[in-house]
Amino acid sequence: MRRCYWLSLLSAVIALSVFSQAQLDRIAVSAGTPEDQALTAISNEPDAQKKLTMLQDFVEKFSSNNAAAAYGEWQLSQTYQSSGDLQKALDYGDKALSASPHNMEILVSQAGIAQQMKNGAKLMEYAVRGAEIYNGLAKQPRPEGMSDQDFARHVNEDRDLAKSSYDFLEAAAFNAISAENDAKARVSLIESFTPAFPDSRFKEQVASYAIVSLSELKDNGRLIAYGEKTLATDPNNLPTLLLMANAYADDPKPGSANKAATYAQQAIEVSKANAPDADRSRKLSAGIGYSTLGYVHMKEDKTAAAIPDLKSACALLKGQDDQQYSIAAYRLGFAYAKLNKLTEAREVLNDAVKISGPVQQPAQELLAKVNSARAKGK
Repeated sequence: MRRCYWLSLLSAVIALSVFSQAQLDRIAVSAGTPEDQALTAISNEPDAQKKLTMLQDFVEKFSSNNAAAAYGEWQLSQTYQSSGDLQKALDYGDKALSASPHNMEILVSQAGIAQQMKNGAKLMEYAVRGAEIYNGLAKQPRPEGMSDQDFARHVNEDRDLAKSSYDFLEAAAFNAISAENDAKARVSLIESFTPAFPDSRFKEQVASYAIVSLSELKDNGRLIAYGEKTLATDPNNLPTLLLMANAYADDPKPGSANKAATYAQQAIEVSKANAPDADRSRKLSAGIGYSTLGYVHMKEDKTAAAIPDLKSACALLKGQDDQQYSIAAYRLGFAYAKLNKLTEAREVLNDAVKISGPVQQPAQELLAKVNSARAKGK
């Protein structure tokens, strides 16, 4: 027989898994054992402080039994969490994990406590550990004497058992990234998250956070390294393609302009902005890709070649994203001015100067020069 106890589905005496090579720790108790009797007494104790003392005595008495220790420490963790002492809850949970390191339920519990503490680094630590356990289930060696069929069934059962915990940890880790206000700390969380959850349902959002964070830090080299690693596993990731196009566009190293143009063109192709089912996001991505491509042409003194791309960018971005439109319009106005097409330059710059943002002032300055040149031309 097996029994279930308060605050947990499982308790602490028998083997932690079906066979010794398994990645999941499963904790259960056999009826009639000393541990079972002690836990029954704890469960029946109505006084919270006495129950806490009994749990501490339980952990000390059965410390040589890893499973019993894991259960006791975990219950202490949950008890302190309920009372609001989150640091003690986290500490006791870590002790439980030391005794039962492949226990997804304890990892979920610890992640929840870290989330309450707003401790993103600890939350990510638990999420990564959980992801490693889950992803390792299919890679564990088949025990000698177990058939391939039985082994496959066991692995599938383990994955089914752990899936909800994995999903929770993935979502909690993503929320830690989105809640982090410090760019440096956010990048650190992203660098832990990405390899742990390579096929994450949040991968596009995480890539966007990486772009913003590394741009804030002005760390172009790290940004490029992150982008290359992401595209190696997800070559059509639109946010990352645009990240790489922009990063290389501003990189002074030889060959960077060609790389920028390649990534921008790939982003345009992947976006398929002209397809009937193209949504706003895909059209914006294509618009930004065209804007970057035109910018690269201008940097290479191919101004005439830049104009069609920048016109396409403006057509896709106008009315959709003011900031990106203003950048493309300023670039187009600059290209027209450089080719002495002052009327066309004035027209597009008149749009750009109406939008508050980083290019409003340079657009105003360029428009003043264009108007002056037109006046002199008369």
